[in-house]
Amino acid sequence: MPARSLPARVASSFDLASLRTFVVGIKLGSFAKAADRVGRSTSAVSAQIKKLEEQAGAPLFVKAGRNLALTEAGETMLGFARRLVELNDDAAGAMRRPVLEGWVRLGLQEDFGEAMLPDVLGRFTRAHPKVRIEARVARNQELIERIDTNDLELALVWGSTDPAGLEARAAGRNEQLIANPPMCWIVSSSLSWRVDAGEPLPLVGFDRPCVFFSAATAAVDRKGIAWRLAFTSPSLSGLWAATAAGLGLTVRTRYGLPPAVRALDARTYGLSTLPSLPLSLVRGSAVMAPPVEELASIMLECVRRGSADWTRLAA
Repeated sequence: MPARSLPARVASSFDLASLRTFVVGIKLGSFAKAADRVGRSTSAVSAQIKKLEEQAGAPLFVKAGRNLALTEAGETMLGFARRLVELNDDAAGAMRRPVLEGWVRLGLQEDFGEAMLPDVLGRFTRAHPKVRIEARVARNQELIERIDTNDLELALVWGSTDPAGLEARAAGRNEQLIANPPMCWIVSSSLSWRVDAGEPLPLVGFDRPCVFFSAATAAVDRKGIAWRLAFTSPSLSGLWAATAAGLGLTVRTRYGLPPAVRALDARTYGLSTLPSLPLSLVRGSAVMAPPVEELASIMLECVRRGSADWTRLAA
């Protein structure tokens, strides 16, 4: 008898409305709140999530005290759900909005280069293929200088570019605070870190001036802890490599942390808790061209989502 061929496995077609409810529920921290946002009853939302788990073939949530936490499968589903919802919304928006043309010159910190460039620029380019983007990854001082000389229209910078606001207004630039993430001590993920009694604390830092390195030294000086500069680099990749190798501690926020490093619980090791650091989106002027404002809107959404993600994971 000829061998019977097995039927091809049919891939699950996830319901977009259920994916949207899932994304909104995680963002708001409550599916009851999500029900109001998406205009459905709580029972309908529960049915959507149950169906989503059935289609995924794995539980998406696990009990964490009185709350629910995402399983590994849930984290994976969340990433895909966001992308699918974004693609749908981008397609719908592209059908409604006028065709944008022109140039946008964008400046980013290194912390956001790897994580944000593919996400934000890919999404923007798909929606606005006639807009050309020039992106530059650099440190604060260079980005602000390029904003003021009209070499950039948008820049994502750490800290306030001008606390008094006088210089910014004179230059015509417009600064929007979008997040205020805490700085944290960063160590190697693969090494057990310890405080060596009597030995200066080894620090890994950017070439100065650097707001992160200044925060690190100010924190240990307040505690009366001796320190030494174990490694310095002009690039963030150099900092990550030295920290991952266990040469010392560095200070950053949780944005863009590679797997080879991790945030350290400062109090466990007798270190000071570090302050928060403003993150601002700077425009060359208060009124920008439509392509610039559209890219700024997508960047704001991406940064705020990233902030919500690491806050949830760190809780």
